[in-house]
Parts: sequence; C-alpha cells; structure tokens
Amino acid sequence: MDFAVIILSLALVAAAAILAFALTRRRAESPDPRLDAVLSGQGAIAEQFRQTVAAQAALGQQVDALKERLGTSLAANAEKTGLTLGSLTERLNIIDAAQKNISDLSGHVTSLKEIFSDKQARGAFGQERMEAIVSDQLSPDQYEFQASLSNGSRPDCAIRIPNVAARIVVDSKFPLEAFEALRLAMTEDERKAATARLRTDMQKHVRDIAEKYLIPGETQTPAILFVPSESIYAELHINFAELLQRARQMQVVVVSPHVFMLVVGTIQSLMRDARMREQAHEIQKAVAALLTDVKRLCERIGDLRKHFDTTNKDIGQIEISMKAIDRNAERIAQVELAPPEGPPKLS
Repeated sequence: MDFAVIILSLALVAAAAILAFALTRRRAESPDPRLDAVLSGQGAIAEQFRQTVAAQAALGQQVDALKERLGTSLAANAEKTGLTLGSLTERLNIIDAAQKNISDLSGHVTSLKEIFSDKQARGAFGQERMEAIVSDQLSPDQYEFQASLSNGSRPDCAIRIPNVAARIVVDSKFPLEAFEALRLAMTEDERKAATARLRTDMQKHVRDIAEKYLIPGETQTPAILFVPSESIYAELHINFAELLQRARQMQVVVVSPHVFMLVVGTIQSLMRDARMREQAHEIQKAVAALLTDVKRLCERIGDLRKHFDTTNKDIGQIEISMKAIDRNAERIAQVELAPPEGPPKLS
C-alpha cells in the first residue's frame, strides 16, 4: 500500500474522531436531528473508505502479479531473442564465407578471362592441357614436345610409333578470337561478321598445319588439331560441320580434350601391340626352353618311376627270402633232439 494513502487514511480517521467528539458534546447539550444524519453519513463514508482501501490493496496485488508475469515474459523473450540473434550471427558468418568463396571464384574467372583474352597465354593454356594428357598416358621415350622437323617447323608435340619413322604431330594453338566475337555478338550483323571471321581463321589455321607439319615420310597423316574446350568443339560440330569436313580432307583432325585422351589411349594400345610383336621371337624362345624343361622333367619322372618299380621288385624278393627264413626257423624250432647218452667209451 502507498505511504501517502496510509497518511491520508489516518488523517480522515482523526478528523472523523474529532468531529464525532464535537457532535457528541453538542448532542449532550442540545440534541439535533441533523447531527445524527451527519454522523450516519460519516459512518457511510468511513465504510466506503475501508472498501476503497481494500480495493486498492487487491489492485496492488494484481499489479505485483502483473509485474511478475511481465518480468517472466520479458526474460523468456530476451532468451528467445538471444537465440535468434545467435542463429542470425551464424547465418551471417555462412553468408560471409559464401561471399568470400564467390569473390575468390570471381578472381579465378577473371584470371581465366585474362588467359583467353591474351593470345600467348591462351596458347600456353591449350598446350599445357595437351601436354598433361600426353605425359599422363605415354612414356617419355614415345613423345617429344616442341620437336623440330626437317623444314624448320616446330609442332607442339610429336608422338613416335615403334618401327615407323614417321611421327604423329599435334598442334594446340587453336584460334579463339572469332569464337569470342561470336559469343559477344549482340546484333545479326555482328554475328554474321564473327561467323565469317571464324570460317576464315579456321581455314587458315588448318591450311598452315597441313603445309608446315605434313611432310611425307617424316610425319603421319592426319595431323591433330587440339581444341582445349569441349564447348567450342561442340559448337564446331553443331554449326560448322563443313569446316571439320574440309579439315579432314586436308588431313587435319580436330579433337577435344576427351577425344584426344581416347586417341592417345588408342596410340598407346598400338604401341603395346607393336612391342609385343617385337618381343615375339623372345617369347617363342622362352616357350621353347620351357617345353624343353617340361620334357626333361617328364623323362626324369619316368626314370624315377622305373627306379621305384625296381626297388619294389627288390623289396618283394627280400620279403620272399624273409618268409622262407621264417619257415625254416619254425621247422628247426619244432625238431625234437634226443638227450646225450654219456661220453663215448674208449676201447
């Protein structure tokens, strides 16, 4: 209960007591009906005051209960808010990590774009992919990078074939500027111009390979043009099939990384078969020596069988002799000998 309410209540009670005392004295002196009415009203006011005080006390209890419930609710809400903030913090950390990965990926994409925008870097990129495929599947004595030909040209790779003087040449410097222009074309005129440039560049590059690398007796036909991108290889097959056909007519085959891996794998199998044919006489000698050893082993097994047969016969004869000895010994044991009659007399 509030302290001011308590003081006010005490003041009202004191005033009521003073007023009652005064009215009592006046009643003793001269009774007045109005005084009785005032006293009755005073009692009603006191009763209402007590009810008000009781109601205020109940209200105070309700306020305390409300404060308690409010405090509990605030604590629960604070806990939930803390958990939510923690979850949001974790998600923000995940988003930051993803943003960092995206930034790193953007940097790699930018680097790749720079590689494809620079002609020398792009050629080095294609050559590195080609060299990785060749070195992974062939032994070092089966290929040579930047090999020199008799006309002074230097293909990116020359693959040797056993028992054949001519080598297979591989070129990895594919022209990609026209493809980039075709990809970035916005209008129909730009697309037509890029398509015409692509046809011209492709035909020129194929012609250069055929003229520089296809030397009779020194290099095999066809030569291989390595394309370092599967998407460009698919674009050639879908929209520029006549260029590939013309390249095949000029003894130049265009391959993608996956197709080139199959080609190198086939070359490796052919080399393995060639080495097997080279070693065929050695294999025949080894098989002949093996057959000789097998025959010798069979002869020795026959001799050992004969020796065992002779030994078995000897053992049988010994067993017969032993049985005869046993029979003679039994007969000797069964003979009854007469006791001696004494020493002979001397005449």
